[in-house]
Amino acid sequence: MLELKNIRYVVHEEDDELVILDNISLTIDDHKLVVFTGPNGGGKTTLAKVVMGLVKPTSGQILWNGQDITDLGITERAKLGISYGFQQPPRFKGLTVKDLLTLASGNQKLSKDKCCQYLTKVGLCANDYLDREVDVSLSGGEVKRIEIASILARDSGLMIFDEPEAGIDLWSFARLTETFEQIHAAGSATMIIISHQERIISLADEVIVVGDGTIRHRGTAEEILPQILADTLSGCPVLTKGGAAQ
Repeated sequence: MLELKNIRYVVHEEDDELVILDNISLTIDDHKLVVFTGPNGGGKTTLAKVVMGLVKPTSGQILWNGQDITDLGITERAKLGISYGFQQPPRFKGLTVKDLLTLASGNQKLSKDKCCQYLTKVGLCANDYLDREVDVSLSGGEVKRIEIASILARDSGLMIFDEPEAGIDLWSFARLTETFEQIHAAGSATMIIISHQERIISLADEVIVVGDGTIRHRGTAEEILPQILADTLSGCPVLTKGGAAQ
């Protein structure tokens, strides 16, 4: 179980104070698929980075399976089974795709068949990619899919994906959504996915709308998706203070 208690993150700019996250409290039960959505700049990615330890909150507490991880670094959290997929994944010159999957899995004898399984789930052929370096020769979409495959190889208890659809073609996107469905059906992990895509939102057990650094609304996809789709250009009731109160 993931628990966030009164999370606040403030950035100081000269004489001004910018509140990025404003007193957010949230509990996510084990093996749930939760989608964070909302307007750009609303705090979704910052909130996810707080969970991973990429951003240290100004105040508040983070608990993972009852353990206080507020002051733990990224490596310590990774060892506890938390993984994070970036919007723009890093590249590693000199490191092959097979090397990356082997490191992620923690199994130095990771077989080609297992590598193939992970890559197939994100729409890549092992024969075409295993020996390639994770460098500038790969497109942004390819690097994104390889990073997601490495998260699958880690077999983490909490998987965080920041806009996994970004830079990915429609065919690969379909494979990804199938993979998310399979992970969820297996009950092997808790997933937090940041997304604006209707197809991903529709998979969620719960949708959390984040705007202006606060939780504006939360509920099932059936409850929230129609409101978001009704008017994404102006006055969406979910993204306004008035909508949050209803």
